Amino acid sequence: MSDNRNALAYWGSCVRLAAFAVALGATAVLAGEGSPQGPAGAADALELKKGPATIEVSTPSRPLLEYAFSGVPYKPYVRAFRTPRGANVLRDSPFDHKHHHALMYAIAAEGVSFWVEDQNSGTQAHRAFEFLGVGRAGGIPAARFVERLDWKPPRSETAILCEERCITVYDPAALGASLLTWATELKPGPGKSSVKLGGEHYYGLGARFLESMDKGGRFLPPKVREGELVRGTERVAPARWCAYAARADGETVTVAMFDHPSNPRAALWFTMEAPFAYISATLNLWREPLVLEAGKTLSVRYGFAAWDGEKDEEAIESAYRKWLEIAAAELSVR
Repeated sequence: MSDNRNALAYWGSCVRLAAFAVALGATAVLAGEGSPQGPAGAADALELKKGPATIEVSTPSRPLLEYAFSGVPYKPYVRAFRTPRGANVLRDSPFDHKHHHALMYAIAAEGVSFWVEDQNSGTQAHRAFEFLGVGRAGGIPAARFVERLDWKPPRSETAILCEERCITVYDPAALGASLLTWATELKPGPGKSSVKLGGEHYYGLGARFLESMDKGGRFLPPKVREGELVRGTERVAPARWCAYAARADGETVTVAMFDHPSNPRAALWFTMEAPFAYISATLNLWREPLVLEAGKTLSVRYGFAAWDGEKDEEAIESAYRKWLEIAAAELSVR
């Protein structure tokens, strides 16, 4: 993990609660108590509510995001994410791959898969929310929550990895698109001198789409459609972002994932078209495993966007650059 790609100062600040609350003018809610309201204007744009099993972020007119953290036996994940008009683009636990949980992050550690879900797989155990709040990020109304998780091997309570997960959701009205940032920090668990990270060619931040989006869709940019063929229609290709446009229950939508240049490796995008559509942002751990030493942190950050209608490369590139601006503004928060 090179120093020039080190964004850890910011993601450390994700859990410096006072810094976020003061700098963004947000009302912080510690230990997940209550429903936070931010400063005038921001609270009118987004609302964050924590229930016994989910976190919900909504605009004044409709739900935007649902995050499941309890009652999920293997991993917390984003269960639903909606376009500005309200179309959910994610599908959770379909019959053909029950372990595909909408928008989820998983890799392998010490030979234990946290992607698959069976008696030999690991679990991402929710520990606590360190922060929940609404405010402004880069001048845009936003909601944020920071979660601590333990990545445990099967039949053990000793964590292989400890994670701090920071998810920020932005106001669609300010951007013309629904947009979130998913940031994950991983550290070796207690007593671990090092942890070897690996996995299959699709392990990473993965999105499974509505069943109606599985046919007739189009991936962008062209280079991802021309990437290395691994098996079937499964390809891997490098790019700054990867997008997919398809029909979601009769309405055309576009979804995209963004890679951040601060990540320790440039994204290698996994895509597939049949028998269903899928995108994953990967670190190419299947070919280049990474050894995470004690005292070191693996920090990754990705964007996930959803639009109503079909967007071209120019529009997606513009949104990607806007996301980088927002991220840069967040990095300046102390």
